[in-house]
Amino acid sequence: MRIRHLAYVSLMALALAGCNDALDTASIDLSKVKNKVEQPLPDRILADMTKKGMDRNSPIMMRIFKEEGTMEILKANQNNRFEVIASYNICAWSGRLGPKVKEGDRQAPEGFYNLTPANLNPNSKYYLAINTGFPNRYDAANGRSGANLMIHGACSSSGCYSMTDQQVLEIYAFARDAFKGGQKTIQLQAYPFRMTAENMVKHRLSSNIEFWKMLKVGYDNFEVTKRPPEVEVCEKKYVFNQQADGPFNAGGKCPVMTTPPALQTALATYDKQYQADYSASLKKFDGMAWYDPTEAERKAVVAKQRKGHDLAYAPTGTALAAGKMMKVADLESMMANQSGQQIARGATIANPTTASIRMATAAPLSAEQQPAQMGETMVAANIPTNVPVPMPNPMNPAVNALAYAPPPPVETAQSDAAKKPPFWKFWAKSE
Repeated sequence: MRIRHLAYVSLMALALAGCNDALDTASIDLSKVKNKVEQPLPDRILADMTKKGMDRNSPIMMRIFKEEGTMEILKANQNNRFEVIASYNICAWSGRLGPKVKEGDRQAPEGFYNLTPANLNPNSKYYLAINTGFPNRYDAANGRSGANLMIHGACSSSGCYSMTDQQVLEIYAFARDAFKGGQKTIQLQAYPFRMTAENMVKHRLSSNIEFWKMLKVGYDNFEVTKRPPEVEVCEKKYVFNQQADGPFNAGGKCPVMTTPPALQTALATYDKQYQADYSASLKKFDGMAWYDPTEAERKAVVAKQRKGHDLAYAPTGTALAAGKMMKVADLESMMANQSGQQIARGATIANPTTASIRMATAAPLSAEQQPAQMGETMVAANIPTNVPVPMPNPMNPAVNALAYAPPPPVETAQSDAAKKPPFWKFWAKSE
């Protein structure tokens, strides 16, 4: 009897897990949608906006976390803090963790991208689409190539972030409403994973770790301020929330830069906790590291989901479900074998070989030892309650137009600086 009971409980757990996977998926009947481009957001989301003090047309930003297969929509409330209003399971993304480098590598982009109304495609053959804007200034400066990398429906990807049609209908509506409210650009932040101390330790062997440390600075700036960071590129690197004495040139030397004092103080407090968390994680995962699964391994985890769909429907599953922690020596051996097999087939190697795997056994540099913008900084924990944040009200059209205007081209940055107050003018006393 007990065995039968346990079997029943197990079946119920599996059923509930399946339900949880579908919780974020919009339940709207697409056959009843008369105008997908103008389809309003569901009442449940609008009610949640009201509860959280958000205006329907207030600014948004987007965050993607590849490893867990999640896309978040964050929206400004009346205090101009951005918080999650919707979260979606990404149906399909191709390749493995790491940035897109060249056309045909099947990698989905990682980095910071600006979306404008021109990025919206209401006539996509994948139901609806939003162009990610790849390559951006950073990508171009580093010689990275590729085009038409989208967030779209149809659950099929070759370098894109593909959602279900129901999901992209809502995501498109969020962007449309924000643009109608006067937002000029929507920031898309695409990360390999949530950039916590534990995740950074798990992935410390990756050949992409230095690139990810750079992205993490932008991630941390948002975690501290709860506002999309101001993003610039110089010396072929991202820089965030910097005051500068001259224009930024993506491939040229960086101008003299400083971090606003209030922000610098907040980041230092945040970094102190990160250092402690990183050290603890190193001890926890001593001699172990994360194996990033292949796209085929991710697809195998969700193979049953393809039943009943056409051949183009190709969910990829999460890297969390298909990956695993391994002993470092075993991981190096596995990666060497995979690389050898790829070379034998003439395939592009998207993950590091044994030669490129590095073991980081020491804690990260302290805040004093790190460059202002290139070192690891903070994890989302113990955020000071008095962190200063920019104060413009996103519901005020005049302020909104100023705060969210796209950055001027490099060649006019100096002349435009006199017309447009720099972002740090918005910083006020601690709340």
